[in-house]
Amino acid sequence: MKLALATANEDKVREFRRALAQSPLTLVSARELGVTDFPAETGASYAANALTKAAFLAGRTGLLSLADDSGLEVDALGGAPGLYSARFASGSDLERTAHLLAQLRGVPEGERRARFVCVLGLVTPAGDAHTFEGRCDGVILEAPRGAGGFGYDPVFWSPELGKTFAEATPEEKAAVSHRGRALAELAAWLQAR
Repeated sequence: MKLALATANEDKVREFRRALAQSPLTLVSARELGVTDFPAETGASYAANALTKAAFLAGRTGLLSLADDSGLEVDALGGAPGLYSARFASGSDLERTAHLLAQLRGVPEGERRARFVCVLGLVTPAGDAHTFEGRCDGVILEAPRGAGGFGYDPVFWSPELGKTFAEATPEEKAAVSHRGRALAELAAWLQAR
């Protein structure tokens, strides 16, 4: 069975492909289906944004469709960037990370607690909708470490791993990450069907 993934982010496509490699589903990216435009993320929650994108893709393709919305919530910033993580600052991942670090300049390590949150929205061609959530706690470092990952991974230190997500192998990251946990919930739900 095909599963359409509603994202234009190739890093996410690779991460989802690795995570679902043992699944009976065949993951097809939106780009592979010729879909390159998505509705704006205007929802008031991660779930609303994920379901909007998944419903859009299911409607366009007639396929079971999956989307994620995720964010980094930093306690010292009142939960920001949160829903706006991808739009926290203009530019590249490096520029957004630099902006985050500038916002946290002078904040002591003990007050740099953060969490990644991911909500997956799954929508069937008939319009039935389901959500799956994953979270992971960590600390924002004062400087990037590691060359892997994407987004805020170089500054997100995971106490479970003892390193940043950018220092972790893809398998290590998937075992504890917000997206990995949400995907595990999805896999369990699919297996029960």
